[in-house]
Amino acid sequence: MNDKNGFLSLFKKEKPILAMLHLKGENDADIEERMKREIDLYVENGVDCIIVENYFGEYHNMEKALDYIQRLHLDIPYGVNCLNVDPMGFYLAEKYQAAFVQLDSVVGHVKPRDEDTLDAFFKLYRSRYSGKVLGGVRFKYQPVLSENSVEDDLKIAMTRCDAICVTQDATGQETSLEKICQFRDAIGDFPLIVGAGITPENMAKQFVYADGAIVGSYFKDTYQDDGEVSGEHVRAVIEAVERIRR
Repeated sequence: MNDKNGFLSLFKKEKPILAMLHLKGENDADIEERMKREIDLYVENGVDCIIVENYFGEYHNMEKALDYIQRLHLDIPYGVNCLNVDPMGFYLAEKYQAAFVQLDSVVGHVKPRDEDTLDAFFKLYRSRYSGKVLGGVRFKYQPVLSENSVEDDLKIAMTRCDAICVTQDATGQETSLEKICQFRDAIGDFPLIVGAGITPENMAKQFVYADGAIVGSYFKDTYQDDGEVSGEHVRAVIEAVERIRR
């Protein structure tokens, strides 16, 4: 793949594993303590990137986490996904020098009459932000209001982001090989990231077509989003991707 200056150039290795920081905790102090512990586990076990997301925590918890990560001066990139309020994701990424913004949907989740407004939004915010954008299409939990085919919406998405993220219907659910291949056929060699459900067991077949993966639930001790990050599970994923890289 020719991605010399694109999304994949952010990472030191092929088939990067992007670790999700869910910001779980009983209160702000617990969220902060847990966040620091999870970052240590991710870095020690060799993930290629960390994404800060307000999956459990709130906006101010994201700011605290991004400020902490920025001051760590890690040798891996980090991104941000501010759920449901995309402008604030761009704001946080710029403020804390995140390498990219993740957006759960970049096309098809608004009524057709609003697509022109959405296009203007992307042109405006991308002109203000120098980093990359990882954008979902037909993403888990997102409404599908488009009247276009998936293939047509993917073509539009390629003008709004630097890599496309594909999932099935729910957090932790395996993304079907059929859907991954459908996306790959439509976008050619444009970067494609699996956003949910990758495991050491299905990674090899999915990485024939995909260029990397976001991992969150699998890293937990229960393999569920509300579990505790397990160093053993992180190592299992990294060992599997290292075998593929070799």
